[in-house]
Amino acid sequence: MAERDLDRDLDIVLFGATGFTGGLTAEYLARHAPARLRWAIAGRSQAKLEQVRSTLAAIDPRLEAMELLVADAADQATLEQVVARAKVVITTVGPYLQHGEPLVAACAAQGTDYVDLTGEPEFVDRMWLKHHATAAANGARIVHACGFDSVPHDIGVFHALQQVDTSGPVRVRGVVRSNATFSGGTFHSAMGAFSRAREMKAAFAERRKKEARPVGRSSRAVAGKPHRDSLLGYYLLPLPTIDPQVVVRSGAALASYGPEFRYSHYAGTKTLHYALGGSVGVVALALAAQIRPVRNLLKSKVPQGEGPSPERRRRSWFTVDFVVEAEGRTVHTRVSGGDPGYTETAKMLAESALCLAFDQNPVTSGQVTTATAMGQNLLTRLEAAGMSFEVVSR
Repeated sequence: MAERDLDRDLDIVLFGATGFTGGLTAEYLARHAPARLRWAIAGRSQAKLEQVRSTLAAIDPRLEAMELLVADAADQATLEQVVARAKVVITTVGPYLQHGEPLVAACAAQGTDYVDLTGEPEFVDRMWLKHHATAAANGARIVHACGFDSVPHDIGVFHALQQVDTSGPVRVRGVVRSNATFSGGTFHSAMGAFSRAREMKAAFAERRKKEARPVGRSSRAVAGKPHRDSLLGYYLLPLPTIDPQVVVRSGAALASYGPEFRYSHYAGTKTLHYALGGSVGVVALALAAQIRPVRNLLKSKVPQGEGPSPERRRRSWFTVDFVVEAEGRTVHTRVSGGDPGYTETAKMLAESALCLAFDQNPVTSGQVTTATAMGQNLLTRLEAAGMSFEVVSR
């Protein structure tokens, strides 16, 4: 049982099941959710929802009777009626800065837990500014970034710090590697973020002014420099994603991260050639995003709602290595799994929702991170679902 005994007739409502990643999330729930799960899918098109239901019923015939909820993401009244029936809402409908706020607002108002896949820092900060207080007052847990952004990093650091003494300063570097293709949704979100660098910085600064900081402790992201990591054997390139922001917010919320927690985030490559190429590529995309016609052209080349074939996903993998330095010791841990942008993301999102719906989690509310809201429970679920959390060396 979850710690909040909400009088709701549905455990989970999934928005976005008619899209690619949302469809994978629905299929994961159909295959792996407990039989007691009461859930529904929601969207604008009755016909498309019926098509998804038919796919799910082929996996589990009991889902032939699944309820379909027709709701427009822009219709606040209808959204509130839908989310008021659920313990947890999942949404894969992005880019979130364009489409996400009404659902966050509805969940905050109705005291309904919320999970999404966003990797958009501006969206997360603006939702904290607008809806954190309401969610906290109503007991809702608003948990952004429940996919590859940023579960392996957030829960990965949570796991890594269990291996060391955190009574003194703690330094962690996370290093991401993968052979997978990125999703169309991720690309569109990244281009949007690059084009709104000024607005993103302003939202971050406004939140920083208003958000309380831990007393007697500090938790900060440290922007590293490109270099070769002698322990891992990789060339490291600083990675400008939402992940370090999520990790250090967990560090601010959790005393177990120690009195002085610092985190740096990188992409790792085996050769200097790939590191330099990656750096040039990121800069080129950032510059292209400033020019609307070029930005729109690039976005048209990578459509949303589509993804790689099952065979391509089966060949894909990711690793995130963590090097922890604390109390004179260095510990190397690793999180690893399959296709990060689709298969594993659907798994992480679904397991996050199930964790909020059914597990006895730490008591918290408002906008919180995965480590703060679920911590060990989510780690245990992900290990049981096939993701690896290991200690490489001590």
